Amino acid sequence: MTTTPISLPTMRETTYDVGGRRIFAAETGDGPAVLLLHGGGPGASGVSNYARNIAELAKEYRVIVPDLPGYGRSTKGIDATDPFGDLAAGILGLLNELGLEKAHLVGNSYGGACALRLALDTPDRVGRMVLMGPGGIGTTRALPTPGLNSLLNYYGGDGPSRLKLEKFIRNHLVFNAADVPDSAIDERYRASIDPEVIAAPPLRRPSGPGAVRTLMKMDFTRDRRLARLPVPTLVLWGAQDKVNRPSGGRMLAERMPNCDLYLVANTGHWVQFERAQLFNRLCADFLAGRR
Repeated sequence: MTTTPISLPTMRETTYDVGGRRIFAAETGDGPAVLLLHGGGPGASGVSNYARNIAELAKEYRVIVPDLPGYGRSTKGIDATDPFGDLAAGILGLLNELGLEKAHLVGNSYGGACALRLALDTPDRVGRMVLMGPGGIGTTRALPTPGLNSLLNYYGGDGPSRLKLEKFIRNHLVFNAADVPDSAIDERYRASIDPEVIAAPPLRRPSGPGAVRTLMKMDFTRDRRLARLPVPTLVLWGAQDKVNRPSGGRMLAERMPNCDLYLVANTGHWVQFERAQLFNRLCADFLAGRR
């Protein structure tokens, strides 16, 4: 497998006040605005999730990489009754703070769910959208995958540990375990044991009296608006994704009127990292309307 070496450009770092909570974002490049929304695994953050993509996309776009609410340098805590809606509201507020009437959205996993919910709620604010193995696709129609269970169980039981995180990343997140350096796991583990995160993990199983309602809201295949969503969308899904089932890609393509689907061979849940060269080319061309 060919991978792209990590080379990050100098980025401007700003923390914005969005509805009383802090949202950190780094940005670089000029051109149409593109927000890169990261996944929800333990210790995730924006720049680390897109380290192999930022420099290439910044050749053509203004690349904005936030830490989603609950992660990184942003305010911790998410509304557990409507997590995707809360994420979308935070990113919509960030667009307002940035003075952006419209932006392209790129979202992986949890960030893909955030992007899709934002597009459904306010389609006029989204130009084009690229989703990689997004969360919330058919989740009420089948039992969770072993990979998703591993992710959701990270803070349970005997609590977080580096071993638990390494097993999740190497056994479930990527197709080729050797593709992820030990240093990346170390960095994510340190972030995952932030006391504020442990006190309020941003990704957890819905529970309590409203759990069923929350679960239904978190499955986009139950949302009738999906069939009317005008936003041109490219879905990239790793054929060997062990966290979110690749069959979710077909569900979206069958329900969305302007959805292209690309199934990526020999790839797990982290398409933008595992197949960076392919992703960068497809993403840049699609956002520009070249394909």
